[in-house]
Amino acid sequence: MNKQIILTASFFGLLAVILGAFGAHGLEGKISEYHIGTWKTANQYHFYHTFAMLFLSTFSRAKSQSIRVSFIFFTVGILLFSGSLYLLSVRELLGASGLTILGPVTPLGGVCFMVGWIRPFCGGH
Repeated sequence: MNKQIILTASFFGLLAVILGAFGAHGLEGKISEYHIGTWKTANQYHFYHTFAMLFLSTFSRAKSQSIRVSFIFFTVGILLFSGSLYLLSVRELLGASGLTILGPVTPLGGVCFMVGWIRPFCGGH
């Protein structure tokens, strides 16, 4: 489990750096300031939860079910929350204005983040 968490967090960390740099340099002048802000929010939460996964990996030797659940919910949260915000930010550039359906996905990702943070406090091993 420890290796899986570290590998996943490393992948998400690399992806967060790439997407952060792309947002700062590749999207400048191509999308509105509002959408740049949305991209930055996606990237911040992406990084926060990548670091949270790395932190989880320090406890994963305990073989706790709570650690596994938090890992899964942080992973899904990054994909749903940050992923939907990234896509919503660039939907005009992609010619996919119909991606507004992703709007309701974002809060589901936020709920996943909350479950990931709460789970270790709910007992269970």
